[in-house]
Amino acid sequence: MFQTHLPKILTNLQNIKSKKMLTAIHPKLPMRDKKNTIEYYVDQLGFEECGDYGDYLILQKDGIEIHFFEFKALDPIENYGQVYFRTDNIDSLYQSLVNKKVKIHPNAPLQIKAWGQKEFSLLDPDNNLLTFGQEV
Repeated sequence: MFQTHLPKILTNLQNIKSKKMLTAIHPKLPMRDKKNTIEYYVDQLGFEECGDYGDYLILQKDGIEIHFFEFKALDPIENYGQVYFRTDNIDSLYQSLVNKKVKIHPNAPLQIKAWGQKEFSLLDPDNNLLTFGQEV
């Protein structure tokens, strides 16, 4: 009896292995003011709005999505929201933001780190840390 079910069991196991269990990640960050969030991410960083649900906002750029939830009582000094973005052209990205006069984090200018990444960071209006990096 076991031998007659074995091919089907093996096929099912192969199907499970071939299907991705995880396909993407979309960070969720707090925002105090949706208008300020849109102005920063769309006007300065080049994201596009792809969903506005009142107290929930979805922005995207180059296949990357960031979700924002309204948190009006957020104290930016107490916010530890962070996202690490990988890029394949860190120098051009950095220069494009500098040209747009986007404020670079004073403690995180473009530099090569000990862990083999060239990276820089920004702080959004709610003090979410956005770090961009490329393997060197």
